[in-house]
Amino acid sequence: MQTTVKWVDGAMFLGESGSGHSVVMDGPEDLGGRDLGPRPMEMLLMGTGGCAMFDVVSMLKKSRQPLQDCRVEIQAERADAVPAVFTRLNMHFVVSGAGLKDSQVKRAVELSAGKYCSASIMLGAAGVEITHSYEVIDSAAA
Repeated sequence: MQTTVKWVDGAMFLGESGSGHSVVMDGPEDLGGRDLGPRPMEMLLMGTGGCAMFDVVSMLKKSRQPLQDCRVEIQAERADAVPAVFTRLNMHFVVSGAGLKDSQVKRAVELSAGKYCSASIMLGAAGVEITHSYEVIDSAAA
């Protein structure tokens, strides 16, 4: 895996992935940016959420669950001192479908957390306290 990050100007950077995709990252105006993109640390959280979501959605599809929608809401805390690393984060999965089995969603979240999500497992190994929660919304009842 490979990526390149280029400085554009001020506090703006352009990340280019090895697979040919680009993303703009930018800082707030008070730090020299123009606030035209997510912060690099926000990108780290989004990447972690995407990694975990990939696992959960894949497992629910493989277990033939009637998945209609899925999102992960991540709340993170950072250290007050430099480096302002993440100290805690909660990944809350909201999964909906008509007749989803709670046990299957729970299993998918647990497997992602403990075995498959490279990003969250790496952050946990670095000392970040990571918790996971989930809710199942039965769209047939709505």
